Parts: sequence; structure tokens; C-alpha cells
Amino acid sequence: MNSYNVIGLMSGTSLDGLDIAHCLFSKENGSWSFKLKNCTTIPYSRQWKDKLQNSINMSGLELLTLDREYGEWLGNQTRLFMDENGAQFDLVASHGHTVFHQPDKKLTYQIGSGHDLANACKTKVICDFRTLDVSLGGQGAPLVPIGDRFLFSSFDLCLNLGGIANISFELAGERIAYDISPANMLLNYLTKKIGKEWDDGGVLASSGKVDDHLLDQLNSLAYYQLDYPKSLGIEWFEKEVIPVIEKSALGIPDKLCTAVHHITQQIVKETGIIESKSNNTVMMVTGGGAKNNYLIECLRNYSEGAFKVVVPDISIVDFKEAMIFGFLGVLKIRGEINCLKSVTGAKKDSCAGVIYEPF
Repeated sequence: MNSYNVIGLMSGTSLDGLDIAHCLFSKENGSWSFKLKNCTTIPYSRQWKDKLQNSINMSGLELLTLDREYGEWLGNQTRLFMDENGAQFDLVASHGHTVFHQPDKKLTYQIGSGHDLANACKTKVICDFRTLDVSLGGQGAPLVPIGDRFLFSSFDLCLNLGGIANISFELAGERIAYDISPANMLLNYLTKKIGKEWDDGGVLASSGKVDDHLLDQLNSLAYYQLDYPKSLGIEWFEKEVIPVIEKSALGIPDKLCTAVHHITQQIVKETGIIESKSNNTVMMVTGGGAKNNYLIECLRNYSEGAFKVVVPDISIVDFKEAMIFGFLGVLKIRGEINCLKSVTGAKKDSCAGVIYEPF
């Protein structure tokens, strides 16, 4: 087969909801192309949000139970989506929801039982994309860069602003990618303190002022001195970032403003690694943070023309990650490499993911 009708599922650390993307992938003359068809986001109920947020603190039995429950829920939502769109799908590829990510301990864990998901949606499922790479000494993240290479090669830099900001680019014939800093994970943490799920358009952050002391503390975090490959998880955020934020007596607008400047400064600092790029360097920005107008404005200001910031069509902004996990699933069933050692630091490239057939 050189043409695939696929559903990609993505649940990120920002807990916005479940992204479902219907994608058509085709390979012709050695090149991949895609069409992003119907897409939707299923917002998490307060109950699901609480469960997923608290999953890191659950007992083993509670977590295993949640894994099964969440897998069935994913499958039911996918089945409803399939019925509404009336199409036959070759596979469903699911990221799952990350509970633990500690690659230094060779540990990464995404819930969303493949067996339960496949049985509920009655379709072949590929999931568990990270553990093979971690077992090979890699970070297990980020995984999206393989899609950046084959589907978005017209852009020099691919920046995703989800719960975590991560970047992907080609350097000396290899794909390089890694997590830069927290993004919506930090911004949403702050807005929730005043009863808001997020800072719509960055309006609240733009009303605040940068605090140099807090900015220096955030920019001094040890993670930013590490070389790639490197990745971030909720554990790091809770241990390293929250204590710094909580010690500050600033109001929420000032904390948000400072956080936006911290994020954008780190992004621009990291792009220094691609000095070999021409002055025509173009950065594509996707993920929820691409809708934060103040963040994008700061990113453009700090870049000082070193690269052009492009925010693509809203469907790509919202569903690029879900779509690329669908692409990872296609590469898996073709037996082709979908996880790059140049990105994760693993011993070798791999064909990651576990296949589950419905029963």
C-alpha cells in the first residue's frame, strides 16, 4: 500500500482535550504527502481532567485501572468519530496520555490500553511509541520530527508550542529535535490560579510587566545548560519550575508576562545552534501557543529578523501532532523507521509502536 486512511489521537500535557485527526497519507515517487480531513477536539470533563492530572500520584492498582478505563474511553470517542465521518480506516495511531517520563531511569509510561482501544473502536491500533526508544537509551521524545522531515520539509525550523516547547530542524544531514522549555504547561498553571483555563490570546500576559529577578531565576534552571538530546516531563516542571514560581510574590499578570518572555528567550537562544542557516530561515509555529498573540509577538521581537515566524492554517496549528502520530502508525505497519537516534540519543534508529488488533 502507498495510500493510507488514518486516525491520529493526541493528548498533551496541557490537558486541553483529546485531539482526533482524520488524515490521508500517500507516497509517490519516494515522497510523502498528506491531506488533513475532518478533525475535532474532545474537551476533557472535569472528572477526566482530575483523573489524568492526579495519575502521577496514583497507586499501581489505581493506575492500571485508569489505563484500561482511558483506553476504552479513547476507543469509544474514536468509534463515534468514525461513525460520524462514515469512512473505512486502515488504522488508529494513539499517543496515549503521558503519566511518567524519566528517560534517565529508562522509564516512560503513557496510559490508554491498546487492547481496550482497539476493541472499542473495532480497528487496528498502534500505540506505545516511546518505550522502545527509551529501552535503547534514548529520550523517547520528541517523536514528531520524523513527520517534520517527511511532511513539512519546506520549513527550516518546526516549533511546537504545546504543554512543552520543542523544536525540530535539519543539521548536517541529520534531524535534530528536543524540548526547549515549558510552554502552555507553565502559562496554564498560572491562569488556573485565577479560575481561567488559559490566557486567551495572551491578553493577560500583555497587561503585566517583566520581572527581571524572576526571569533570571527561570533562565538559570540547570536544564537550559544541557546539550541535546534532552526532553522534559511534568516531574521536572513540578520539581524545578513550580517552586521558583511559587516563591515569587508577583501578581498573576506579571508572572504570566515574565513566563512568556522566558519561553521566547529560550526559544531564540536555542536557534543559535543553526547559525549555518541562511537569512531566509523560516520557522513554522504550531500547537496551542501559536494562538497566543503576545507570545508570537515576543518571539518575533526577540528573533530580530534572524528567522521568519510563520503560523500556518489553524487546522495544522491545532492538529499537527495528532496527524503526525497517525503518520508514525503508517511507518510502523510498513516496518519503516519512525524514531530517529539523532533526535532522541538512542543507540539506533527504530520502528517504534505496538500493534493491537481488535477481537
